[in-house]
Amino acid sequence: MFRLSKGSEYAIRGILYLAMQQPGKICFIDEIAEVQEVPRAYLAKIFQTLSKKGYLKSTRGPGGGFELSKPSAEINMLEIIETMEGDVKLNDCLIRSGYCHREQLCSLHDVWKEAQGKFLAYLSQSTFDKLALDTIAKKELNSSLAKSDNTVINQ
Repeated sequence: MFRLSKGSEYAIRGILYLAMQQPGKICFIDEIAEVQEVPRAYLAKIFQTLSKKGYLKSTRGPGGGFELSKPSAEINMLEIIETMEGDVKLNDCLIRSGYCHREQLCSLHDVWKEAQGKFLAYLSQSTFDKLALDTIAKKELNSSLAKSDNTVINQ
């Protein structure tokens, strides 16, 4: 069964944080790690990988940090997961044709193949601009609900 590694999870959370910032804003690794509750050293390694693959731009020195190297609408979850994990496969029989000797006889193979296609399509449609807007909206809603709860309690 496919399970997302911590590295992929942290990469996604880091990219999402950067996608929520104003374009061109450089963010410090310490800030991102703290807000996203990710070990700093691990996130720094992950960001090195993402920089080498062209998703992030790093600036060294005082005032240095990270920013997205392209618009968040052009980065999707599948790309980031595949950068961190390699090809995403839901089941071993999908690794390559002929991997499983039962492929031609097994109806489960067709189910896995269809599920795989839908899963990958969903991840590729999940762009970070949409995820950032959704996250910001949820934070604003939670903030509004918390304020209304305090108003009711204080009355």
